[in-house]
Amino acid sequence: MIGARIREDIDIILQKDPAARSRIEILFCYPGLHALAIHRVAHRLWLRENRLTARFISHISRLFTGIEIHPGATIGRRVVIDHGMGVVIGETAEVGDDVLLYMGVVLGGTTLTKGKRHPTLGKGVVIGSGAAVLGPVNLGDYAKVGAGAVVVRDVPPGATVVGVPGRIAGLERRTTQDDIRDNAMPDPTLRVISRMLERQSSLEEKISKLEKELVCIRQHAPITPVSDREEEIWVALRQIIDPEIGHNVVDVGLIRSVKITGEEVDVEMALNTESCPLLEYLVNQVETRLKLITWISNVKVEVIHDPWEAETCLNPLIHYKVNTEDEKQIEP
Repeated sequence: MIGARIREDIDIILQKDPAARSRIEILFCYPGLHALAIHRVAHRLWLRENRLTARFISHISRLFTGIEIHPGATIGRRVVIDHGMGVVIGETAEVGDDVLLYMGVVLGGTTLTKGKRHPTLGKGVVIGSGAAVLGPVNLGDYAKVGAGAVVVRDVPPGATVVGVPGRIAGLERRTTQDDIRDNAMPDPTLRVISRMLERQSSLEEKISKLEKELVCIRQHAPITPVSDREEEIWVALRQIIDPEIGHNVVDVGLIRSVKITGEEVDVEMALNTESCPLLEYLVNQVETRLKLITWISNVKVEVIHDPWEAETCLNPLIHYKVNTEDEKQIEP
């Protein structure tokens, strides 16, 4: 029975670990496989009330593998512990089939009382490096936990959790297991802050317009746009806040130039990374802010790659073109 489980574990490691070359290599060089095989022996002894022997076997396994699995924990089939150093699985933890755990994962408890005090993981759950799932929480099938996250609440099936404490990122629900791409995971906290800054900028714009109208009314003067169009554009751009830094995009140097052609405005924006998570947000903010100026009919934002330690890339990466009908096109 144990031999069949080991063969099954070797097969699933070959599927989920691209670094695995052969079954022999996995059999002799994968501590996650060794820890799970020894745990099955210790778990059987635990169920037969031979608690001391079971704990001693798990202790020896911890010394050799760096993985601590309490013999009382319930582990499903085809579980993969990748690398494994620092993984801790508590006594009342329940790990479902096809779960993937990376190094440093902790399935721990948060209470000193006996009873169910460790997590329950559904089928196909993936937990990234250094993440901790604490308490008797439930992770639904195919849920994902990003690296370094701390989960203290239940996670619905297929959801992705990031941050400390763990928060659900996005509305997407997965029904299959795939890789954790931490660089592509949205930041729910940053999203909320960005929306607040966006709302604040909108309110500031309305207050500014009301103040201008009030001055004109008091002076019995007609309400006219600012004569210096370029200055009006720079004032509008200074109202756009970069949420990662907390300053406006002009002061932090993101806006390189502004070109006015009749009723059209071309804005050149420089970013120091090609994979900026705020690219779409910043471009949208520039477009929206400038479209509030009545005499502007078209806005074009050109984004160039300008790394900190390299010369400015002369070839534009992305071209956005926006017209008054709110149509967005990505030009080659």
